[in-house]
Formats: sequence, C-alpha cells, structure tokens
Amino acid sequence: MDLTPRPGALPPLPGPGMYTQAYAETPAETTTRLRPVPARTPARAAVAAVCAVLGLGLTGGAAAGTWLTGGPADGPRTDDAYTVGRSVWHSVPVDTLFPRTLKGDGAGPGATDRTWTRVAVAADSGCAAGLDPLLLKTLRPVGCERLVRATYTDATRSSVTTVGLVFTEADAEAMSALGTRFTGQRLAERADLMPRTYPVKGTVAAGFGDDQRASWTVRVLTEAPVVVFSVSGFADGRAVAEPQPAAGATEAGATTAPAEAGLGHEAKGIADRVERALRRTITDLTEKPE
Repeated sequence: MDLTPRPGALPPLPGPGMYTQAYAETPAETTTRLRPVPARTPARAAVAAVCAVLGLGLTGGAAAGTWLTGGPADGPRTDDAYTVGRSVWHSVPVDTLFPRTLKGDGAGPGATDRTWTRVAVAADSGCAAGLDPLLLKTLRPVGCERLVRATYTDATRSSVTTVGLVFTEADAEAMSALGTRFTGQRLAERADLMPRTYPVKGTVAAGFGDDQRASWTVRVLTEAPVVVFSVSGFADGRAVAEPQPAAGATEAGATTAPAEAGLGHEAKGIADRVERALRRTITDLTEKPE
C-alpha cells in the first residue's frame, strides 16, 4: 500500500512494524490518525449500508438460533473497556486522544485558568522510546502494547509538557495489582521513575530533554489497560536540579522551583484532560445502544 502523503499533507502515523517520523504542528496541519482510516465516499457509504443490512440480518439470525436452542440470548459484550481500550491508539483520530487545544479552567496555581496548545505528536512506538529503563521494568508485569505521546505548551510558551499513554497487554486483575503497587509504594513520586520528554526540533520544545524535567505524574488506570503519564519543564531549556512530583508541586504553600513556576499544575492539568478524553472515548465505544 502506498503511504506517500499528498503534497502539503502530513504523514499518517502507521501501525506496528511500519516506521515513520513524528511531526511538528504547522498552521496548515490536517488531522491525522495513529493508523490511517480511509475517508468515506458516497460509493463506500452505499457499500457500507448494504454490509450493515446484511450484518444485521446475520446477527439477527444468529440470535434467533441461539434463542431457539435454549442458549443465552444476551451474553457478555466482547467490546468491553479492556478490549476496546487496548485498540483505541490506532482506531481513533489523533485529535481525539490528544486534542489540539486543552482548556484548563481553574487548573493553574490559585485556580487560575490555563490553555495548552499541542506542539507535536510522536509516532507510535514501543515503550523503551518514552520510558526510562527503571520505569519500563516497573511496568513490565502488564506488558506494553504501544506507546503514544504528544507535547504541549502553555499560552505564554514558557513551559512545555509531554503527555503519554501506555497501552498495556494486561487484564483487569494485573492492572489492579499494578495500581495497588504504585499507590502502596508511592512509585509515582520517585524521581528515578520519571517518564521521558518528547522534544521536537524547530519548536518551543526543542530543548526539552531529560535534564529539563521539572515535574511529573504517572497514573495506572484500573478501568482500562492504560497507564497515563506527563512530564513538564521550562521552555527555555534550563536544567532543573531538583524535580518534584506533581502531587507535591501542587500542594498549597509549596516553594520549590517547579511549584512556584506552576509546572506541577501543568503536568497534572494536561494529564487530567488527556485521561478524561480517553475515558470518554472508551465509554462512547462500549456504550450499549438504547
């Protein structure tokens, strides 16, 4: 299949096994997907309609056959949160997982409002690309299906934040066990388990490297096979000697450099909104029709 983009368009982010370069935002950017999804045309729409009718007939026939043989008429859904959640990284648009703009009403220090703009989206990858070795080892019990990341900047372009979603191979029991471990051992507060940044040349995040990490958060979801993380820093590339977890940097009265610069609020606020978008997406895809 020819994946060469049309003139002026940004390349789509492909599925596993296909290399691609990540892309930075441009004023003329078009929405891409983490895996290409064909555009719908009238002819395709007609074919889809016919297939839908045939599919309904087959489904109805199967249901009737089950009812007639005395089997369960309404078995468990296969598209539950774990089944669906594990695949959304390549089945929904980039803008759904990582909106171009995030509104942070009351998300800043002192409940001030924040607005974050997406700077760039990374190509989907394995977890080694975005996680330090020790964090990668800590997440090994749940496996890594895929990692997707994006970097944002605030309205003043003084801070940058990388947010990521680790889609795991685990079931609910394994994710619950990992969540319990993170909470009980306070792993999200350990500086040696900070996620990596996603710097992009030619953007405000060009100098956002390991030494620039200032505040972070790592969250293990138990309702879906996903680990959410974010890490923030200064956009001017200054190094941070003592990074602080977002939980501490957002506490009232915190006086560390990350806290006073609001970088804990940046990491927390962006992670909050990306997590909410993910939860809404999974809910929409698993909702039973009325």
